[in-house]
Amino acid sequence: MSDPKQKNPENTADDSGVSRREFLRLSGISAAIPLVTGPKTVLAAGVQTPAHGPGKVAMEFTINGRPYHATLAPRVTLLDALRDHFAITGAKRVCDRGECGACTVLMSNKLVYACSVLAIDAQLKPIVTVESLMQGGKLHPVQQAFVENDASQCGFCTPGFVLACKALLDRTPKPTAEDIRRGLSGNLCRCGTYEGIRKAIAQVAQKGA
Repeated sequence: MSDPKQKNPENTADDSGVSRREFLRLSGISAAIPLVTGPKTVLAAGVQTPAHGPGKVAMEFTINGRPYHATLAPRVTLLDALRDHFAITGAKRVCDRGECGACTVLMSNKLVYACSVLAIDAQLKPIVTVESLMQGGKLHPVQQAFVENDASQCGFCTPGFVLACKALLDRTPKPTAEDIRRGLSGNLCRCGTYEGIRKAIAQVAQKGA
C-alpha cells in the first residue's frame, strides 16, 4: 500500500512554487494564446515579488555632426539605433557579432563595430557613418577610389571598409603593405575584393602625396 503522505511527483512544486503539471498546463495555454500579464514575479525569501527589467530611457546622440534623440531600452545596440530608429542605414548588419566589420563606424575618431556597442554607451560621443563622407554631391577620395578600382561587388562590406580605409589613411597617409594589412584586419569581404581595396588605398595615398 502506498503511503498517502507521499506526494505525487507530478504535482510536486519546485522552489518557484509551480508544479510540473501546472507548468505544462500553462505552457500549453501560452503556446496557443498569447497572454498579457503584469510584471514577472519571482520567489524571494518565500514571497512572490515583482521583477522589473530596465525600462526605456531618453538618450541623446551626435551623429555626423547632427543631434539625435530617442527613447530606447538599455539593451539596444548602436547599430539598431542607427538603422531602426534614425534611418541611417550605411552600417550593415551581417554577422551581428563583431566579426565581419560591415557595421564599422567611427566613434570619437576610433573604429568600432556598431553591433557590439550599446547605444547608451555611445551617447554624446561624436559618431561618423559612411553617409557623412560624400560632401556637396562629391564622393570622398576613398569612395571614388573604390569605384575606379572595382573594390566593391555585393557592397555589404563596402561601408565598413571605406571607413576603415579612411581611418587608416588619416592615421598613416603613406601606409606600407603591413600597415594596410593591420589597418583592415578587422574587416572581411566575402566577395574577395581585397586586391581592389589595396589598389584604392594606394591610389588615394599617391594622390595625397
